[in-house]
Amino acid sequence: MLDLTYPPIILTAKLAFRALGQRFIMSGTEHVPRKGGVLLACNHVGYVDFIYGGLAANPSGRKVRFMAKREIFDNPYSGPLMRSLHHIEVDRGEGLASYNTAVDYLRRGEAVGIFPEATISRSMELKEFKTGAVRIAADAGVPLVPVILWGTQRMMTKDHPRDFSRGKTIAITVGEPLHPDGEDPVAETAELRSVMTSMLERTIAAYPTDEQPPGSWWVPSRLGGTAPTPDEAARLDVEERRARAAKRASRSR
Repeated sequence: MLDLTYPPIILTAKLAFRALGQRFIMSGTEHVPRKGGVLLACNHVGYVDFIYGGLAANPSGRKVRFMAKREIFDNPYSGPLMRSLHHIEVDRGEGLASYNTAVDYLRRGEAVGIFPEATISRSMELKEFKTGAVRIAADAGVPLVPVILWGTQRMMTKDHPRDFSRGKTIAITVGEPLHPDGEDPVAETAELRSVMTSMLERTIAAYPTDEQPPGSWWVPSRLGGTAPTPDEAARLDVEERRARAAKRASRSR
């Protein structure tokens, strides 16, 4: 693909990371192949995850085309940028088109990024996974590489003010490739989630303790943080969907 926008965007992002004094803990990046189609499955804890998720493939010289919700593409500012980077628009009501686009990209040797949880996790734990990641990888015949991001939620996530103050650590953990065959997408999705759960545990444990003291809002409640429990987070998600539906209904009237 012709990439006129991506290289300067990467350079700008790296300059921003330096300006913010961010430190990176990266491991397993060698698991991203240097060529050929590959699907990166990332956890989702913050609004900037697609920026940092792409860094998982940067040591391999890859540019990642992320699958992102249609609303981002509808924005008059972010939309043209997303299209210039060849990211993939996802319409949750018409998911087949984005599915086919992702498979096509992968068969042409591109690196594609996907968030199996579909939405940001308020609990900072892994939510239930959609089966799309394993089905796309299986249809395209490419490896599925799990990626865990940690620390990105501290900058910009749901229910908390933005915080781009200096000195935050960002952890990016890349796991060994999985090779789903699509025979049992539900079981293969459960395997992916199990692998990523273990990776998340290790990543949190290795994160600088002085940056996530007991009671930190960005740490799961079962690990001493004050993030909502998964059940509480699910309730908040339902309330959010109801509020959005009511807002859409009001606009239509």
